[in-house]
Amino acid sequence: MTELFLALLALLALLLVIDVFYLRGPDLSAFDHAGHRVEASKPAPSPEHEAVVASLGTVSQTLKSAPRRQHLALLRNYMDNVFSLDEASFRFIPVDAAGVNAEWVMAPNVDTSRRLLYIHGGAYTMGSPKSHRRLTSKFSELANATVLSIDYRLMPEHPRMAGVEDCRTAYRWLLDNGPDGVSTASAMFVAGDSAGGNLTLSLIAWIRDKGLRAPNAAVALSPSTDGTLGSPSLKGNLASDPMLGPLFKSLTKIPRTGLLWGGWMANRVRPCDPVVSPVFGDLSNLPPLLVHASEAEMLLDDSRRYVNKALAAGSPVTLQTWHHMVHVWQIYHPELPEGREAMEEIGKFLRAWS
Repeated sequence: MTELFLALLALLALLLVIDVFYLRGPDLSAFDHAGHRVEASKPAPSPEHEAVVASLGTVSQTLKSAPRRQHLALLRNYMDNVFSLDEASFRFIPVDAAGVNAEWVMAPNVDTSRRLLYIHGGAYTMGSPKSHRRLTSKFSELANATVLSIDYRLMPEHPRMAGVEDCRTAYRWLLDNGPDGVSTASAMFVAGDSAGGNLTLSLIAWIRDKGLRAPNAAVALSPSTDGTLGSPSLKGNLASDPMLGPLFKSLTKIPRTGLLWGGWMANRVRPCDPVVSPVFGDLSNLPPLLVHASEAEMLLDDSRRYVNKALAAGSPVTLQTWHHMVHVWQIYHPELPEGREAMEEIGKFLRAWS
């Protein structure tokens, strides 16, 4: 019995050592200081934001009334259909981007030699070009560019790295292909939200390391940057995040060690690997980058740590935050005033680096 007990203790000690020194990565708390510019400091959110929060409550109720095995399908359907758009003035054209399903999104009279790769969010498990047309159409207008919105492979049907590879393939292809055929881009941009923000940050580091033509600028909206779940706001903002809080509250009850081991086994990549956790990578020599986050969302410190570390490395990165807002509030424009404000800031940034 004593030998069995000692063996179990040794095993637990080994698992802990692997967790701390192999899965978690280095301590990033030095980058927690609030060294950023708060763009909107209104004492209270707009009435339109309250309506957005109320609409999220109906989603939570729908999920509670459905079996867990149906949740992903319900969420995918919800995302694809919740955001209405007057599509008459925009063009949406399906395209095969070197094997990656995608669509061209074009505002009226855009310069098709200017191109923007958009990577949608959805926790790597949901979302599509259709779900994000409100954002991709606006990005086309703001950047005066043709947007390639990719339908990268999702989990759990595909491994986590499949989506990463699709982003890389699409960027290479977009450098030399436009909606009118083979041609060199005159300007390149990359943007994404949430999980797509993570993929955006992973992609721009890979572009640099491969020596490919860098984008003129990149934009990440409420990105996830740390797969080790080390950001303080993940728990600190649990109650104030009306979108991610209800979806991920149950996961916060699981010990972090269990989540890291589960993520490692499911994704077949270390949680602290910069490919899936960009904040742990080399953040020097990045292209001009704008990051947006809400002071109320769980992923706030993912953005804060990434930007502070990138600035320390000398990269031209800007973090703008808004009070009170839901995760990726920009997608609720034009009805949401704060969404309009955020898109105006994005437009200024893209024009500055065109």
